[in-house]
Amino acid sequence: MARAKYARKSSRNGKNFEAVVMLRQYSYARVKKMTNSFAHVLGKGGFGIVYKGKLPDGGQDVAVKILKDVKGNGEEFINEIASMSRTSHVNIVSLLGFCYEENNKAIIYDFMPNGSLDKFIAENMSAKMEWETLYKIVVGLSRGLEYLHNRCVSRIVHFDIKPQNILMDKDFCPKISDFGLARLCKNNESIMSMLDARGTFGYIAPEVVSRNFGGVSHKSDVYSYGMVVLEIIGARNRENFEKSGSNNSSMYFPDWIYKEFERGEIMRCFGDQLTEEEEKIARKMVLVGLWCIQTNPFDRPPMIKVIEMLEGSVEALQIPPKPLLCLPTVAVPEILEDGNETSSVSNPSQFERCTLSAGEDTLRNSISKEDIVQCPDS
Repeated sequence: MARAKYARKSSRNGKNFEAVVMLRQYSYARVKKMTNSFAHVLGKGGFGIVYKGKLPDGGQDVAVKILKDVKGNGEEFINEIASMSRTSHVNIVSLLGFCYEENNKAIIYDFMPNGSLDKFIAENMSAKMEWETLYKIVVGLSRGLEYLHNRCVSRIVHFDIKPQNILMDKDFCPKISDFGLARLCKNNESIMSMLDARGTFGYIAPEVVSRNFGGVSHKSDVYSYGMVVLEIIGARNRENFEKSGSNNSSMYFPDWIYKEFERGEIMRCFGDQLTEEEEKIARKMVLVGLWCIQTNPFDRPPMIKVIEMLEGSVEALQIPPKPLLCLPTVAVPEILEDGNETSSVSNPSQFERCTLSAGEDTLRNSISKEDIVQCPDS
């Protein structure tokens, strides 16, 4: 049985790596040279460290991710290369090349001058980010996910959507990155197996942790997207939320914001200086975020519907049912810190985090070894 599973995994890796051969391959010595001996660290993640570099032919600025602790046949590395090589979209980071030498493996992709969304949020909190800018980020991210779910050559479920994995170009256009946990799905396939839970606490959907909450699918990315949207709102309006009293209790932030919506007082928390257009944007973002974090995957809208909700009339949006998995943990989200790790199941990040009431040990032990990932039908 174990041998059969290994054979299936090896076969899958071999097929994934076929997508790599058309990309530019660099030696480790060349990678070291293009990063000036790894002099400029851009960030750290669960799978490695990202450095700034320059391509040897033309001097284009690039980001170089050096993978650490690549185990066995390097499944995460092959998975990320295969996933990214299948994408071509304005809201997906472009893959430029790779290095594959025994224990030395690297991924080279476009450099994003404005860094990741978590840093953007932290650095711009005092400057009061424009609602229009935040709206464009949220819409761009939704378009990138819709492309992965429906219009990619091989449809992709990302499984690790969070602010650290959303990069910003010079025009603050968001681009999805870090495909180490992603799963590919051929267009003629409706399901594929998933051997372990994957994602980051606070953004990971309930069904990824336990099949008791439903099947694992592209709707798991929708949940993560909703948490990111609510996190942006919380960071943008932290002072107002604190003044309103949300941090005087142990109430979980999405639960608290839902209660404010029920009372019809949510706009008060955004301050009294919003224009009519800004108020519409804020209301849209809150409603979309709450719809996306519904506990039942079937209650979450697909990303194509999310785009319609964001671009349509706010008057057409209804208040969703209250999400059930709201465990009191933290109040208003705090600024993210560097170094948050990502793994098959990562440590908590900003929203700390929608865990099961049975506790963390139960959550980890309830992971099924043979979950099923369902791909979109369209």
